[in-house]
Amino acid sequence: MLSLLNVVKNNRFTTSITVLTLGISLTACGGSPSPDSSATKESPVPAQDTVASSPTKLDLGGKVTLTGAGASFPAPLYASWFIELNKKYPNLQVNYQSVGSGAGVEQFIKGTVDFGASDVAMKDEEIQKVPQDKGVILLPVTAGSIVLAYNLPDVPELKLPRAVYIDILLGKIKSWDDPLIAKANPGAKLPKQPITVVYRSDGSGTTGVFTKHLSAISPEWKSKVGDGKSVKWAVGVGAKGNEGVTAQIQQTQGSIGYVEYTYAKENKLNFAALENKSGSIVVASDKSAAKTLEAVILPDNLRAFITDPEGADSYPIVTYTWVLAYKKYPDAAKAKAVEAAIEYALTDGQKLATELGYVPLPQSVIAKVAAAADQISPDYKIAVSSGSSASK
Repeated sequence: MLSLLNVVKNNRFTTSITVLTLGISLTACGGSPSPDSSATKESPVPAQDTVASSPTKLDLGGKVTLTGAGASFPAPLYASWFIELNKKYPNLQVNYQSVGSGAGVEQFIKGTVDFGASDVAMKDEEIQKVPQDKGVILLPVTAGSIVLAYNLPDVPELKLPRAVYIDILLGKIKSWDDPLIAKANPGAKLPKQPITVVYRSDGSGTTGVFTKHLSAISPEWKSKVGDGKSVKWAVGVGAKGNEGVTAQIQQTQGSIGYVEYTYAKENKLNFAALENKSGSIVVASDKSAAKTLEAVILPDNLRAFITDPEGADSYPIVTYTWVLAYKKYPDAAKAKAVEAAIEYALTDGQKLATELGYVPLPQSVIAKVAAAADQISPDYKIAVSSGSSASK
């Protein structure tokens, strides 16, 4: 396991794009809404407590390849998941392209992939475009934080009240030595240097999540920019994917931009501590993201939008990320493969999520997702708890 993590971490942003494009990546997809009729507050538990049934062989009647496309936010995790899944089941390969949530949803609707992936749940109008003979199930498989990463060599720590980062992104605060930034960061060596905002140029679930948060906390942002996978930014320069924004920030001194936590962490980017709804300044971490999920109620349809979470210890910008699955697959072997892949994601995959900087799913969410995904194939039974057995 350690050697795999080292490979993924050391090569994630140089070779993983090739790996993802060639095809070692994500799994597919899910089931219909959980029969559990009550929405309750989710409490994260150690992913190690969830285990899969342990078959030595998955009978698919031959080699099966699943193809998917979508969000770049979870792409490093998906890459490691599906390397390991292929080791467990050599007859099952999953190919995933990190093209952004917008493109992933489009390809899923068109039926050119076996599954899509998005950091924002599909809207009702998008769901209605999926062919009725296929249907769609949205399955949250992990979660993570979005951070405001920045490039200021002499400022290792930065605190940003919500009014301040809103004004930076609106272009109203233009220089790093602005009095409002200085007031929140006494003693910091803030340079007299223009601020360069970096944003996603592609249709992005990360953008969707980030702008929903900004719209929730700022009426001015909501009226002037709004939210969505693509918006018209007030200032800044665009870059494609979490990968592109990360690279742009690295290359541009004085820049600030939003990226998924793991990208910032693995590339050693500094990122700001942000003010949450309770007025606390919180740094993104596994612990603060888990606190956010504790304050979220996941409904039966498994679609939740975390725009401005409660809780003094909650990090303010956290999202589930979804696999978009068809309810019905005409190919029985693919349906079975999809369930096996989801089972892996919900069990051993959750342990990798923790190690790679993502947030493991609360136990109650794992149960709901498993129940939903288990309706895809009548030939496979997903098992996500000790002592369970799966019918392969």
